[in-house]
Amino acid sequence: VQLQASGGGSVQPGGSLRLSCASSNSAFANSAVGWFRQAPGKRREGVSCISPGGGVTVYKDAAKGRFAISKDPADGTTYLQMNSLKPDDPAIYYCTWDPQRISSVLCEERPSGLCYWGQGTLVTVSS
Repeated sequence: VQLQASGGGSVQPGGSLRLSCASSNSAFANSAVGWFRQAPGKRREGVSCISPGGGVTVYKDAAKGRFAISKDPADGTTYLQMNSLKPDDPAIYYCTWDPQRISSVLCEERPSGLCYWGQGTLVTVSS
């Protein structure tokens, strides 16, 4: 079962990126999906999560007002639109999903408690 995160890159402060997360697992489309990030020397932390149908979204403080999560109902591909990127945002961004947890719980979960992780995509912000 493969979870593929993509879309990272290098941008200047204030720039934008759109991350994508897709999976070949048929249950993915009907599960809550979350984006986490891990900066060097820091713990992996939740950024934003979305319910299976896309109707409920959760944003952690770092993402509020700048990031937008969305989900394609056809195949579950989940996007994270990141705007106004700051020097605090550089990290490896990971997506995860869980068929049992709701989106609000998923975003608060410790990474060690989640089973499905992609390889991550690197985001850098520099002038």
